[in-house]
Amino acid sequence: MKYSERVEQSGCPVERTVDIVGGRWTTLIVSELLRGTKRYGQLRSVLTGVSPKTLTDKLRELEEHGVVTRTVYASVPPKVEYTLTEKGQALDVVIDAMRFWGQHWT
Repeated sequence: MKYSERVEQSGCPVERTVDIVGGRWTTLIVSELLRGTKRYGQLRSVLTGVSPKTLTDKLRELEEHGVVTRTVYASVPPKVEYTLTEKGQALDVVIDAMRFWGQHWT
């Protein structure tokens, strides 16, 4: 059985959550979007060290999981914005707990 299938079938909510938002860049993207809607370029400039491919891949994964909404505006040049969904906004308490832990234990 593939890892992704095992996680989907897992009864452990922590394992399923970590599978969706547990990666380094994924967590940082969510943290940044908790501050408000951002365009791709804004995320790239704030998340120093992330490659364009990784950022694109992680944003797509978050969109597929219903954590992020991608809005494309009919303009020239094209304008695309990323916003957290209600599901994504619910991660606020998780990110805050991580921030608190990091401030006190690292």
